[in-house]
Amino acid sequence: MSKQNISPAARAEAFRALHRQPGIFVVPNPWDAGSARMLEILGFKALATTSAGLAYSLAKPDGHASITREETLLNVRSIIAATRLPVSADLENGYGDEPSSCAETILLAAQAGLAGGSIEDATGRPGDPIYAFGHAVERVKAAVEAARSLPHPFTLTARAENLIYGRPDLKDTIKRLEAFADAGADVLFAPGLKTREEIETVVKAVAPRPVNVVMGLSGGSGNFSLEMLAEMGVKRVSIGSSLARAAYGAFFKAAEEIAQQGTFHFAADAKSYAEMNKLFMDEA
Repeated sequence: MSKQNISPAARAEAFRALHRQPGIFVVPNPWDAGSARMLEILGFKALATTSAGLAYSLAKPDGHASITREETLLNVRSIIAATRLPVSADLENGYGDEPSSCAETILLAAQAGLAGGSIEDATGRPGDPIYAFGHAVERVKAAVEAARSLPHPFTLTARAENLIYGRPDLKDTIKRLEAFADAGADVLFAPGLKTREEIETVVKAVAPRPVNVVMGLSGGSGNFSLEMLAEMGVKRVSIGSSLARAAYGAFFKAAEEIAQQGTFHFAADAKSYAEMNKLFMDEA
């Protein structure tokens, strides 16, 4: 079946089913059509976009509300067109402070063909990085209401961002996740959980709702295996910007070698031209 013949509803149902079937699964994070296609070839069952990966590809920083909703939706459309897989998106803070912005973003995301998306409680303002608790909950409620109004499932992930914005308050993070679950979020996510105890505490707090955990963060903290995460009760594992950073890291190292040493040894580790062409000529 061609990519064009797979309806948004079918992708949405497939994504929801992944959360309901037994076992843990990985939802890796492409930043463009090519990286999405390669992840499909490698056998992953669903994809989720990365706001950081997109930001870096546009020469912008992440976490400062630098990516527009239009840029995000353009990016997700190209990713969806390149693969048969269900795609969820990092929709940041919904591209606006008000609950109505979150609702509008969910509706536009579904129109773009997304099977799901995340709304976070980070403001994008370094001086005031996290929305107040009550306002954060109202934003998730609006997103849930919009998602439920759609004719097919839209898996909504609600994110509590305290831990990656210099606020190591696990108690407040859990309070937010519990409230987001009560508001109807399908998946709960607190990036920055580092220990087994923290992860197990979050999983228990929002059960039976599935929990997403991110691996591959800078510094290597909390790099548990899939087997270990499954034992903790984690349902879904994402990897954030780590694949994009790995790719850009290799690019930077190669360019640095040319600029500083005048040599080209990096090419020995690169995929060949023929291999790359074959990846994108073959239709799985």
